Amino acid sequence: MAVSLDKVDFLILQKLMEDGRASFSAIARDTNLTDVAIKKRVERLKRRGIISGIHVNLNLKVLGYENPIFIQIRTELSKSKDVIKKLSSFDYIMELNQVLGEHNLLAKVVVPDFESAEQFLAKLGQTDGVLDVKTMVVLSEIKKGSTLPAQPLQKKIV
Repeated sequence: MAVSLDKVDFLILQKLMEDGRASFSAIARDTNLTDVAIKKRVERLKRRGIISGIHVNLNLKVLGYENPIFIQIRTELSKSKDVIKKLSSFDYIMELNQVLGEHNLLAKVVVPDFESAEQFLAKLGQTDGVLDVKTMVVLSEIKKGSTLPAQPLQKKIV
């Protein structure tokens, strides 16, 4: 369900993706609108489901965590819902996605050390309905996007 955006909405989204704390008045200066108009547009973008939240980007290393671990998980299809419910409660799982492919779940896990990772993987492997896991440890983050690809998005601008 694609939505149409005008140029001002597109600019608001760009500014908020660059800096989620950008003030309405700063965005207003760039759009030649009032800060009240920007506030109303942001609220409308939220109501339309285009903006679901604004989040902080944490530096995990500074907080004492290892680089993320991506875990591909294959489950018994008949137990997938139960596995998803169980995994959603695991503390170290930051993101859990249902995917297509040999494995049907992809988890992004953050642990304080590799001993914790080993314990977590053992717990994961013992979870009823989990058939197989494959892990990938992030060595370094090369690119992390904070904006949307401009060309496809511009086609949605009216």
